Amino acid sequence: MFYLWGLGCLVVLGAVAWSVTARAAYESAPYKVVKSDGNIEIREYPDLVMASTEAKIDARGNDGSFMRLFRYISGNNETDQKIEMTTPVFMEPDSPESKGQMGFVMPKQIADAGAPAPKASDVAIRKRAGGRFAVIRFSGVMDAKKAKAQEATLREWLKTRGLQGEAMAERAGYDPPFMPGPLRRNEVLIRLKPATEISTSTPEAGE
Repeated sequence: MFYLWGLGCLVVLGAVAWSVTARAAYESAPYKVVKSDGNIEIREYPDLVMASTEAKIDARGNDGSFMRLFRYISGNNETDQKIEMTTPVFMEPDSPESKGQMGFVMPKQIADAGAPAPKASDVAIRKRAGGRFAVIRFSGVMDAKKAKAQEATLREWLKTRGLQGEAMAERAGYDPPFMPGPLRRNEVLIRLKPATEISTSTPEAGE
């Protein structure tokens, strides 16, 4: 029994180490942590260059959006250039101004040189404006129910601290579909309104 328990622990530790190593192999969108509270952070993001396409946020890429972007980075662009995959994959819901979007962040070297134009008309290069975001991190498969529950938790956290976020919430996924749910890194992000001021000494709820 002890042997099986020990073997199980080794398998779990090995899986965790593998997931961290696999994630570290990709360039990730940069940000600065302004405030941290458990699995919630306030982050400062710079402007990001992204390849994006229309997507249904709850489809999790099964509507063809992921493959459209994957073909772009695989060479379906004006220079036939292969572009390294990055993390995370950002997803935005429909808004009054536009359809929902899925976006791949361009590696810094590609962004600085100018991302090649897509050959496909349903993929575009755009800028994701930088700014401050409240972010909640969680594991598991990011379905609509879980993402909305996490968003509600994040908005309550903002409310109790007198912080104001915009109406739209983005989602971000860091792992491939074959990654086991408990090892996945998922996030919900809410852009803070420009007038919102963050203090690293903001009292925690209940203090």
